[in-house]
Amino acid sequence: EVQLQASGGGFVQAGGALRLSCAASGSVSGFTFDGSALGWYRQAPGKEREGVSCFSSSDGRTYYADSVKGRFTISSGDTKRTVFLQMNNLKPEDSAVYYCAAYRSCMSWYSSSFEYSGHGTLVTVSS
Repeated sequence: EVQLQASGGGFVQAGGALRLSCAASGSVSGFTFDGSALGWYRQAPGKEREGVSCFSSSDGRTYYADSVKGRFTISSGDTKRTVFLQMNNLKPEDSAVYYCAAYRSCMSWYSSSFEYSGHGTLVTVSS
């Protein structure tokens, strides 16, 4: 079984920054982290789930939602089982629960089709 643990959320004022971390553990037949992707999506109350960013473990490419481009940066740790999301210049509209998820590829991230997801971490940005 694959488990994902997200952390790093908190309360910040607009313009502030937070760094989210995600650690994946476990294994399952038919899914390997080396050739897959780790990413983030968020969900605010009353709003649809939104893909935020994705890191492709196979080629190191990164993908971002238009709403966060230029402000958020996704990166991978020393292993392909960790991923970070540096969030700068936060806006109140970034407030949401952020979830880390494992995808077959970042193409799956575009369609919000994750294989595994963990508990989220709450980000609150005040105006």
